[in-house]
Amino acid sequence: MSAARPLTTLRAIAVTAALPLLLTACGYGSEAKKDDDKAGAAATGDKKLSASEVRIGYFPNLTHATALVGFQEGLIAKELGGTAIKPQSFNAGPSEIEALNGGSLDIGFIGPSPSINGYVKSKSTNLRIVSGSASGGVKLVVNPDKIKTLDDVKGKKIATPQKGNTQDVAFLNWIAEKGWKVDPESGKGDVSVVRTDNKVTPDAFKQGSIDGAWVPEPTASKLVADGGSVLLDETDLWPDKKFVITNVIVSQKFLKEHADVVEAVLRGTVKTNEWINANPDKAKASANAKLEADGGKPLDAKVIDPAWKSILVTDDPLATTLKTESDWAVKAKLIEQPDLAGIYDLTLLNKVLKAAGKPEVSDAGLGAK
Repeated sequence: MSAARPLTTLRAIAVTAALPLLLTACGYGSEAKKDDDKAGAAATGDKKLSASEVRIGYFPNLTHATALVGFQEGLIAKELGGTAIKPQSFNAGPSEIEALNGGSLDIGFIGPSPSINGYVKSKSTNLRIVSGSASGGVKLVVNPDKIKTLDDVKGKKIATPQKGNTQDVAFLNWIAEKGWKVDPESGKGDVSVVRTDNKVTPDAFKQGSIDGAWVPEPTASKLVADGGSVLLDETDLWPDKKFVITNVIVSQKFLKEHADVVEAVLRGTVKTNEWINANPDKAKASANAKLEADGGKPLDAKVIDPAWKSILVTDDPLATTLKTESDWAVKAKLIEQPDLAGIYDLTLLNKVLKAAGKPEVSDAGLGAK
């Protein structure tokens, strides 16, 4: 397994509906924005690979630290030589999946639920997960005056980013394991699950309309800064304290026609993750600088410092945890059982890892044949 030291991020992932409900990705909207900074500059005079450019999507979130730092520091562009990067910033998983499935995007950094959604929606014909990127960064933050123990969550109003999104599914599974009942469609039951956009959650928390939230970073740290208390870190619920939060996915057409470009991008992501681990403070500043460039406002130190510590960047896609998250959505009756056979193709990643002297990673039996 190729994993990195803890870092923090903003885990904004989600799900669109598959079958009755396609898994969707949570975020802050659905628009895509093209970047024209040094992230996309091709090296003048360098030999191009089989494509003159590669269009790469990502979220302006800390959970996408590999993309943020890789673009900001030019580490991915360096591996592509004369092939230009065309970065596109997305605020929600559904729009990024639509771009990938529609052919206007080649590669994307995205969460597990939208990865599953995109694969299922295309009937297994369009997307492949080719690498991991990040793990962790999700917490249950509560009003300490109203909730002091895990059992106190019963009867309270707890926000998740979106119905059927990755955090929503995890929270519904946790509720079920407590023996409590909640209708997954309405969110009503022994706990009131209030689906709330992460942009709105901090204000809802301050106003008292919710008693807590099961959310990704940096929303979790924003709630703590507003007086909340971390009641549970989702990392503690997983074996080895790891679960996928961000993958790297690629359209099958682009992978087939431009494998050399995909391999170059993966060399860049592997080197970026290595640089992040070797330079955690510089990497945090680099990610914040990219967030500022994307949105015009960097994260405050009291938010980014604790958030940065709660995520792990990793080349390993942690495939068994993606399967578990899918099973949870089925258990909650949010989706029908998807066929995930072939969702991974880690051939190029393992080639890159081997060349770098790093251990290869597993697709947990879900690899392309």
